[in-house]
Amino acid sequence: MANTIIEVKKNANENNASVLRRFSRRIQESGIIHKVKGARYNERKESKIKIKRGTLKKIGRRKEIEKLKKLGKAIKK
Repeated sequence: MANTIIEVKKNANENNASVLRRFSRRIQESGIIHKVKGARYNERKESKIKIKRGTLKKIGRRKEIEKLKKLGKAIKK
């Protein structure tokens, strides 16, 4: 995400509340908050190696369970 600098300078006859209001409006118009909230829950994809390892692990567990079922040591579902 690119850095966006938003700057608001206080005018001579302006109070702090109106400066804050202008700043908040600029932030909303820039879309920074929307981008940050949208990216908050994005998760990276798992690497191909990690997916393969998980799949091999599942296959190994299935073979082990089948072996135990044949020996009568596992509960059949």
